[in-house]
Amino acid sequence: MSNETERLYYHNSFLREFEAQVISCEQEGGRWKIVLDRTAFYPTSGGQPHDTGMLNDIPVIEVADAEQKVVHYTSAAIPIGPVRGRIDWPRRIDHMQQHTGQHLLSAAFIERHRYQTVSFHLGRETSTIDVNTPAITMVQLESAELRVNEMIFEDKPVVIRFGTAGELAEAGIRKTVNREGILRAIEVEGFDRQPCGGTHLERTGQAGLLLIRKLERRRDLCRVEFVCGYRALATARVDFATLTQAASLLSCGMPEVPAVLSKLIEERRAQQGTAKRLEGRLAEHEARALLASHTTPSPAPGGDSLRMIAAAIEDASPNYLGILAAKLVGEADAVALLSTSASGHIVFSQTKGLPHDMGALLRESLKQVGGKGGGAKDFAQGSALDATKAAEVIALAQKSLALS
Repeated sequence: MSNETERLYYHNSFLREFEAQVISCEQEGGRWKIVLDRTAFYPTSGGQPHDTGMLNDIPVIEVADAEQKVVHYTSAAIPIGPVRGRIDWPRRIDHMQQHTGQHLLSAAFIERHRYQTVSFHLGRETSTIDVNTPAITMVQLESAELRVNEMIFEDKPVVIRFGTAGELAEAGIRKTVNREGILRAIEVEGFDRQPCGGTHLERTGQAGLLLIRKLERRRDLCRVEFVCGYRALATARVDFATLTQAASLLSCGMPEVPAVLSKLIEERRAQQGTAKRLEGRLAEHEARALLASHTTPSPAPGGDSLRMIAAAIEDASPNYLGILAAKLVGEADAVALLSTSASGHIVFSQTKGLPHDMGALLRESLKQVGGKGGGAKDFAQGSALDATKAAEVIALAQKSLALS
């Protein structure tokens, strides 16, 4: 008996069920390694994930290459002897659509722009190719996408070829192969010839449609993300639903969504600038009021009075607390201990030149009630785990400063 597994998918990727013989069954951890004399299950290889399905009534959870054999990993043992295999067809047809689409996209980049594909990955939701160029323009991207869909709409045959490396090279394959023996190649007449052991469609039209979704530059390569077939349909449906909802929320037509969003973003930026200026003016007034009501006779460096301001500012944002603290310690020699019960945020700050360490003080105070934070000598911020205990942190800090 041959030591090799006969790979039925090499000749017929549309074979959904098959008969075979189990020639070995070994336990490996919590699963079993099943080797058949022949199989239609595709093992993980060349960027394409493995098939799943059933052997008799036992699920096949993974398929892997082991030299010349194909190993089927199952959740239970299968006795030596005859077995019936059944491929998970939705998964298989999806993988064939993505893989055939990849061949077409790679060929389109070569034909239109002389860009070679150096790697392919078939993911759960999208697939990618890495193209050997540091930059691709949107015009080039759209050109390649259009060319692929022309090939799909022409519904050309996808033909399986066998031959030696020399014979395939003479036929014009787009990738050099150094392996010996009989090799397998996939051909779309007049467009692409590529050595490949994966599963493919019988005609380009079965890919349905190819949509390029994303372009990402990676050092000296470009990664192109795409979807084909049923994935393209599902993606288009999601895009349409998203755009429809956006148009409804913006009370405009779908074509006007980008323009309306652009206008809203500009308006928001202007409003944020105005709010920031008003926040600064408010903090200035509140700082003066707090300084006037928190004066102590303690002398500070330089002879001025030192003010220790401990205050809970209700409904203040963390950003506003920081602005207010800066105003307080900038007006006079002061230590500001501020908190808000809205979020439990805390800010400690002091005028530069004062002897305390705000970062250490905050960490020590938070340690006693629970929270996280830190900072430098003159400014620190953090938050209590329980927002209602923010005022307790302030009290602990005051006590610590009084004893220092």
